[in-house]
Amino acid sequence: MQLKPLTVGPIIGETTTSRVRIWGRAAPSVVDGGPRRCFGVIRFMEYGGDEYLKPRYFKMNPNFDMTGIAILDRLAPNSYYEYQMGYFYSDVELKDAPAQDIDWEKTNYGYFKTASDDDSHPRTFAIGSCRYLLNTFFGDFFDDRGDKTFRSINRQIDDDGVEYDQLIMMGDQIYADDLNILNPAVTIPEFYKRYRDAFSQKYIRQLMSRTSTYMTLDDHEIENNWPAHSSSKDWKTLFPNAVHAYQTYQLSHSPAIPIRAGRLRGTLQKMWYKYTDGCCDIFVTDTRTERRLGSVDEREIISTQQMQGLKRWLNDGSGRAKIIVSAVPFFPDTSSSGDTDKWSNFAKQRQELLSYIDSRDIEKVVFFSGDVHASFSGELILPNGNKILAVISSAFFWPYPHPSARKFKLKGIIDGGSIGECVLSNFSPIVGDDNFTKVKVTPSQIQLEVYERKGDLCHQMTHKFS
Repeated sequence: MQLKPLTVGPIIGETTTSRVRIWGRAAPSVVDGGPRRCFGVIRFMEYGGDEYLKPRYFKMNPNFDMTGIAILDRLAPNSYYEYQMGYFYSDVELKDAPAQDIDWEKTNYGYFKTASDDDSHPRTFAIGSCRYLLNTFFGDFFDDRGDKTFRSINRQIDDDGVEYDQLIMMGDQIYADDLNILNPAVTIPEFYKRYRDAFSQKYIRQLMSRTSTYMTLDDHEIENNWPAHSSSKDWKTLFPNAVHAYQTYQLSHSPAIPIRAGRLRGTLQKMWYKYTDGCCDIFVTDTRTERRLGSVDEREIISTQQMQGLKRWLNDGSGRAKIIVSAVPFFPDTSSSGDTDKWSNFAKQRQELLSYIDSRDIEKVVFFSGDVHASFSGELILPNGNKILAVISSAFFWPYPHPSARKFKLKGIIDGGSIGECVLSNFSPIVGDDNFTKVKVTPSQIQLEVYERKGDLCHQMTHKFS
């Protein structure tokens, strides 16, 4: 039996010290008016080994655009493995299928590295957000300029020997509303097509097949500035369709969906999640779908449940760097009084979080964010002398003008509410070109290198934790 290559993927998802999720998509096939049974197959071994382990099988689900998740367990921490992955159709269930020899010639190949269980180990991230892909009014896709950003990351890996432990994409992985009212994605198949176009390009596909990839959504996975202009109909049609596609392509391979007995179990309850690797604890927030709009006192950018989960995680005493992934920046604020989309418009919750971090003397807090089509970093000095760091990285690709430093309030204070004034400090230059950011986190500092889309270094910056 010759296996077929995946149509999208593979994507290396959640990677723990002993387990990995690997995602892939098959082509749909119809028989007798319904979807034909389809199964994924994967085999793996230690990197550079002599013999693959016994193949593992998993279902490609027609309810999720013929995608499936392979779960590999009993792995060693901080170790490299290589794998081959493909799929096949079957007229019977796996348990009834006759044994066959497998031809792996046309399958997809990749490798991955498990997480480190040593909390002194530095971690290196490639981070960014906002990759615009233009679709015409007729739905045609023809733009691969954004893929050059991922080509540059791959070149660092292949030519310079850079080892990235993770790729973190912080929102707007698709632009479902790229032509606004002319041709927005509304139905589930329309959202699916946006994802297939975005994730099947050559270089992002290569990168995700060999680098642990984590994602969160922002507004353009649904519509611009969601939910500011939403109608009751949008909540019943547009929103569930967008979230279903987001779950299929971005969330299913994350820690958000629990694994029991080697399989994904249960339904999606929340879209925020956490994980640990080396010297870093990471909390990936959902700052988009839990928003509550209204008066100043009513506004929430995250739910009460998420806020409580974030606080417990911050105060767990691990001693590791606490990296909070937020699609929109926690700070600095923008200069525009009409910008209501960031944490600054949800001042009560921002003050609540600042007060919690300050009063409990929590150190080594870092925000990774995107959204604003500029890349830079800075510090917020709390009344107790501790600092919060912000790393903003955007856009992977945006074909229109980028903002300058004048758009951001890089000096002065942020109102911390009951704890008083928090002082903005030590901001890097603003990079207003398409780019990605390399972040190395150690137990004592973060080191940043911002690269423009074609790979040239724009600037470097180091921020100490204390």
